[in-house]
Amino acid sequence: MTARYRRAARGATAVLAAITLAAAPPSRGRASDAQCGPVGDPPATVQHGILAGIIMRHNPICFGGQVLGPWKDPDGDDRYACRFGPASASPTHPLPLLVFLHGSLATADSVSSTELKDGLATADLGGSGPGFILLAPEGRDTSHYYPGADSTGLGWDNWYRQFDLAGTVTVGGHSYPENSDAAAIDHFIDAEVATGDVDPKRIFMSGWSNGAAMAILYALQRPQIAAAAVYSSPDPFGAFTDPCFQTPVAGAPSNDGEIQIRNPSLHLMHVRNACDIGGICPNGDTLAAQLRAAGVDLTDVVLDSEGLPVKACDPRCGTNPRGGGDVPLSGSTAGFWHHVRWPSQMNPQMFQFLKNHPLPK
Repeated sequence: MTARYRRAARGATAVLAAITLAAAPPSRGRASDAQCGPVGDPPATVQHGILAGIIMRHNPICFGGQVLGPWKDPDGDDRYACRFGPASASPTHPLPLLVFLHGSLATADSVSSTELKDGLATADLGGSGPGFILLAPEGRDTSHYYPGADSTGLGWDNWYRQFDLAGTVTVGGHSYPENSDAAAIDHFIDAEVATGDVDPKRIFMSGWSNGAAMAILYALQRPQIAAAAVYSSPDPFGAFTDPCFQTPVAGAPSNDGEIQIRNPSLHLMHVRNACDIGGICPNGDTLAAQLRAAGVDLTDVVLDSEGLPVKACDPRCGTNPRGGGDVPLSGSTAGFWHHVRWPSQMNPQMFQFLKNHPLPK
């Protein structure tokens, strides 16, 4: 077994895979087309349950860091986050803030599998010197529009796309409360910024799989986010069995099939695999086309099995623009192993991308 695949095996144990059992039958949906609205699907159902005999944690350990929380979200659920950072961070020496969102079926502690923490004191994300603060909020055990065992579990609700900072909004006589996951991320970012230790021009997002989808969606709706660098994201606007696909647009939506993004000037790097779990590489192509049409500055990096850049998806691992479809066992297996290892060799490029894209002065 090569060193690369030993790392993949460790990642599989730590992360539990963000979209497991790609060849399994689709999960039961939460909504019918008739329930789709101006903010996509209805809110995810909170499970508070047990998945595959494992009690889903809501309070991370935060190895080597600080546990933040509990904080009650709008649904009354306790929310937690991990905070890591060098001692040099202070109001007189503010540092960039990198917010990492874990994949589904994982916890905030999976950030340890990314090697991002290795750069806390030395990586240069710009600003007043080397180093950054790393914040890793934790999701909830909810329903997902993902295949097989990932139909429920810890993760992020990127299907209910009401991210208005005003809270509850009314559209067409119907009230839509703010997405509780977005509210939790808001809370932990705001609390960190309030310390004075954060450079407000350099608040960045990152994430893995379902967490990457949520990071993209969140960053596109929050103008205070300067840039995002994520890994292996399904399209947060429509993937797999989601009945409420929407197209992101920079202006006012013309119908419920469109959703307005409030931060179209976002700079985004999406690192993904030519052969990925659940056949999601073509779904990443769909996302790239949508975002570029909306004016988003997207750097799209597709990697082959050796972690080298290529220009296109591997058709042996799926061709469905929604993800899934008829993927042979060989493609499903390879895609799984590619997906459950974070491309740590790309961390320097991700850091450089973020450094190059602070908010304007």
